[in-house]
Amino acid sequence: MEDANRHAARYNELPAGPSRIRILDSTLREGEQHPGVSFSVKQRIQIAWELDHFGVDQIEISPVISEDHEAATRTIIRQGLAADIVAHGRALREDIDRIVSCGASWCAVYLGVSDVHMRDKLRIGRDEAVSRAVGAVEHAKAHGLKIRFTAEDGSRANPKFLARVCAAVRDAGADRISLPDTAGVMLPHGMRRYVAFVREAIGGLPLDVHVHNDVGLALANALAACEAGADQIHTTINGIGERTGIPALAEVATAIHYLYGLPNSFHLDMLGDLSRLIDAYTPVKTHESAPLVGSSAFKHKAGTHLAAVLANPAAYEPIPPSAVGNRRTIVFGELAGRAGAAHLAGVLGLRADDAQARRLAAGLKALRMGDILEVPLGDRRT
Repeated sequence: MEDANRHAARYNELPAGPSRIRILDSTLREGEQHPGVSFSVKQRIQIAWELDHFGVDQIEISPVISEDHEAATRTIIRQGLAADIVAHGRALREDIDRIVSCGASWCAVYLGVSDVHMRDKLRIGRDEAVSRAVGAVEHAKAHGLKIRFTAEDGSRANPKFLARVCAAVRDAGADRISLPDTAGVMLPHGMRRYVAFVREAIGGLPLDVHVHNDVGLALANALAACEAGADQIHTTINGIGERTGIPALAEVATAIHYLYGLPNSFHLDMLGDLSRLIDAYTPVKTHESAPLVGSSAFKHKAGTHLAAVLANPAAYEPIPPSAVGNRRTIVFGELAGRAGAAHLAGVLGLRADDAQARRLAAGLKALRMGDILEVPLGDRRT
């Protein structure tokens, strides 16, 4: 942590926080559920390589969707990446058999466990749901796979039934359990209770969290889940995914590194390039105000802000922009003050004393043209 952040770090301290938070990136699975997003096989392979170099722990892809997805999965698995390649499918034997045929060592199967999912989507009862979940885990283990079971819509499931399902798949040999907030309805304190409840029910089996951003709480809920005992967060690049998506890789990784200070192997300076890669490959463009990777994330405009940033950028920046592959920019226009005007004069090769700087600032305000000029500013910190 920068010295400027030391007092905030004391507020952020946890009495018993996580020792490590892992990342599974699902850009190649959840990300392709975003409307308008469809990667080619070559693009999927490139994205997998980039994510692996960035340092995620697992990369998720679903070979059961199409022949193209299956071809991409087979090729990615053959690359020998450091990250686990997790092949995703339904809790059905035919999906698991297709995953086995790809040469996967990890698979993930999902099954809706809420009443609305079982009744209106799957049209099965509770006993059949438990039987299907256990059968899928046993079938995967019989083929030598490591398996994660996803209790889809678990946050809206009957708690006693959720505990029953999770205990059953644990006893069947599941290696991890994923706890989703499928409809994005949880508050952070509710997410803590949800995860803690399952943790108490099943003991020490590792837990993932897959949280949706329907009301803007996905990142907060993911971190709350890890504070309650989960150890792996599902992300996508730029947070793309079904409806409003899931936590963004940039935000999760930066929080792990800078706010929690936990060990990791992330190359955070790749985050800007990863964001721009998805911009290039999809019609979904990064919003300029997106945290960390947006074009405005490190722009400074208001006069008092500019004066402070010119003296020490840490006054308004939690981390240096280059740390996440972005850059600092100062904006000149009708909000400019004396310090900003003096800096602008210097950029233009002019000398301006205090009075001249004030007149320049007044002139910029009088133009009433909004933002007139943006100028990059070096990554200096004091």
